[in-house]
Amino acid sequence: MANFLVTGGSRGIGAAICRLAAEKGHDVVVNYASGREAADGVTSDIIAAGRQACAVQADMSVEADVIRLYQEAIGFLGHIDVVVNNAGIIGRTPILEMDIAAARSMLEVNLLAIMSSCREAARHMAKSRGGKGGVIVNVSSSAARTGGFPQHSAYAASKGGVDSLSLALAQELGPEGVRVVPVRPGISKTDMLAASFGFDQAMTNARSTIPLGRAADPSEIAAVIVWLAGPEASFMTGLPIDVSGGK
Repeated sequence: MANFLVTGGSRGIGAAICRLAAEKGHDVVVNYASGREAADGVTSDIIAAGRQACAVQADMSVEADVIRLYQEAIGFLGHIDVVVNNAGIIGRTPILEMDIAAARSMLEVNLLAIMSSCREAARHMAKSRGGKGGVIVNVSSSAARTGGFPQHSAYAASKGGVDSLSLALAQELGPEGVRVVPVRPGISKTDMLAASFGFDQAMTNARSTIPLGRAADPSEIAAVIVWLAGPEASFMTGLPIDVSGGK
C-alpha cells in the first residue's frame, strides 16, 4: 500500500483520484486551496473506505504553503510514496486582449507551483537524501499538444511547460528512484471546464471532435493516474500519457 498526496484533491479529477486511491487500499492527504467542505467530503469518503486521510489547505502558487503542505503530509503519513500534482486553473482570453499579469498568474499556478511541489517531493523521495524513491504524476492537458480551445493560449503554454518539466525531471530523478509521469486529460466533465468554456458547449465540442464521441468522466482519468503510480507501470517515466478519447 502507498501513501498519496494529491494537490487540488477536493473536486473534479483530483477528488476522483483521492477516492480511487482509497478504494485501492492507499492512504491519502487531500490538498485544497479553498472550499473546506468539499475537501472534508472527500476525506470522509476515504475514511469510510477504511483508509487514513486528512485535508490540508495550501495555495500551491505560494512557496511557503507548498513547503508547509509537505511538512504536514509527511507528519500525518510518515512518508509519501506518490505525489499527484493536479491543482490548476484555466482561463479564456484572446491574445489581442491578454493581460500579461493574468497570464503570469496562470503560469504560477499551472507550472511554477508544480515545479515547487516536485522539488519538495524530490527532496523527500531521493535515495541520495535517504528517501525510498517514489512516483510523481503531473496532470497536464491535451492542450499541451493541440493548443486547446480557442483563446486558451496561456493555459496551453502552461501545460506544455508541465510536459517539458516532467521529461527533464524524469531524466534527473530516475537515478534517485523517482519516476515522473505527465498525464494529459482531454475534455472532461469538471466544474473547472464548465466555468471557463461552458459545459454544454464543451460537451458539444467533445461529441463532434473526439473519436469516442464524448467527454471523459473524472473517474476515467483517475484510473490511469492511480495505475501509473503502481508497480505495473514501474518502467514508465518521462513521456506524456494521453487520456483524451483519441483526439
